[in-house]
Amino acid sequence: MERIQSIAQNIKLLIMDIDGVLTDGSLFFDNNGDEYKAFSARDGLGMKMLYASGLQAALITGRKSSLVVHRANNLKIPLGLVYQGYMNKRPALDDILKKTGFSPEHVAYIGDDLIDVPIIRAVGLGVAVGDAHDFVKEHADYITVKNGGKGAAREVIELILDAQGKLQPMLDSHLK
Repeated sequence: MERIQSIAQNIKLLIMDIDGVLTDGSLFFDNNGDEYKAFSARDGLGMKMLYASGLQAALITGRKSSLVVHRANNLKIPLGLVYQGYMNKRPALDDILKKTGFSPEHVAYIGDDLIDVPIIRAVGLGVAVGDAHDFVKEHADYITVKNGGKGAAREVIELILDAQGKLQPMLDSHLK
């Protein structure tokens, strides 16, 4: 864990997958074909904590959905850092690095499935959610206790903020 905290001290950008990370991976469709997803409010508050600490976020997902744009807007993630329909996520990562000016060692990525492995291996802190595919877990630096859609993103955010000495002051501010 000491190695993970050392890496997390340098993180400036958190990139996340959607299905299986910010959701539990379930896809709901009504009779008209409209799609629904359930997101964790705890992950949402974690995103507010991330931004309050001066860090940034981005999304890369293999699917395309208007719900992703809605959630990104809700989380204040700039739409220029939201990439949908990327089954090969490496070009999206390269574009994000170019836009933000960060190098890979300043990036953490959270994924859950096979298409996430190249990104998990390419960044400073590669994370698999607790219920990720076993192959993904084998290549991750850190595996969350929480499952996707159940607070895994919040867990990673708090890990990063704690390593950077920013978590406790945020927690203490809620005691006032």
